[in-house]
Amino acid sequence: MAVLSKPVSEPKPGSSPIPVIDISDPESKHALVKACEDFGFFKVINHGVPSELVSVLEYEAVEFFSLPKSEKTQVAGYPFGYGNSKIGRNGDVGWVEYLLMNATLDSASNSLIPSLLKNPQTFRNALEEYTISVRKMTCEVLEMITDGLGIKPRNTLSKLVSDQNTDSIFRLNHYPPCPLINKKTNGGKNVIGFGEHTDPQIISVLRSNNTCGLQINLTDGCWISVPADHSSFFFNVGDSLQVLTNGRFKSVKHRVLANSRKSRVSMIYFAGPSLTQRIAPLTCLLDNEEESLYQEFTWSEYKNSAYNSRLSDNRLQHFERKTI
Repeated sequence: MAVLSKPVSEPKPGSSPIPVIDISDPESKHALVKACEDFGFFKVINHGVPSELVSVLEYEAVEFFSLPKSEKTQVAGYPFGYGNSKIGRNGDVGWVEYLLMNATLDSASNSLIPSLLKNPQTFRNALEEYTISVRKMTCEVLEMITDGLGIKPRNTLSKLVSDQNTDSIFRLNHYPPCPLINKKTNGGKNVIGFGEHTDPQIISVLRSNNTCGLQINLTDGCWISVPADHSSFFFNVGDSLQVLTNGRFKSVKHRVLANSRKSRVSMIYFAGPSLTQRIAPLTCLLDNEEESLYQEFTWSEYKNSAYNSRLSDNRLQHFERKTI
């Protein structure tokens, strides 16, 4: 496990700079754009996703991660399935176990879970309903962002993640209490649960239980701890959205620190386009003399490149236009 050289302090109550946006207010479209520009990250409230639905899925996730490891590894695989410690194929590790699943529109029959649970159908139903609800919220947010940017038509961005062939992913992460975080034996150093990285998709939607650990990295190199909030959703701008806005929006690096006493369970919906979708800066966002900062690529090309890199790599650098 990676160990940080010194502890990272938590923010004081009420001092977090993370933008909080009420998406029930149409005028929040401007705040969404500013959050994407300044942070690449924001918290959404009044989102309309039923709390009961979230609770059921979290309960089922905890039930799954409570199974003996010998049973969970029965659904191990790549790219989808159960994983423990190893993140990807390139040597990254963390204090985490996870279940990665397809979240496309036709994935209701996802068979990864399963039979291992007492009530596998309950898990499948909860997963399907949650995915549908979060996808709807994601499209609403993207359409508000489009409004804020003054782009027509309104579904310019949302159609990329609502197409029948969308390549979206759903991930459950479990960070068990970490005994390595011990002031006497470890000097109080923090342990990495999930290493620093950006998300390659268009946008990511995160929800976790009431345990801290998530941090985002601002442009000045400062890590900001995100206060836990189990009733809200957090959005990350992905690499693809940074390209679509020609760098106007920032795909923020983020990481998770392990906790010494409490388990952390998070659910992440990665909204991606279809594999054949071409990604390039939107011409309507380019001024007459502004040049595209990125080469055009398909989502399949970028996905393959990103997944063959290390977590902390600058994945977009291979697709940047060279300036003379």
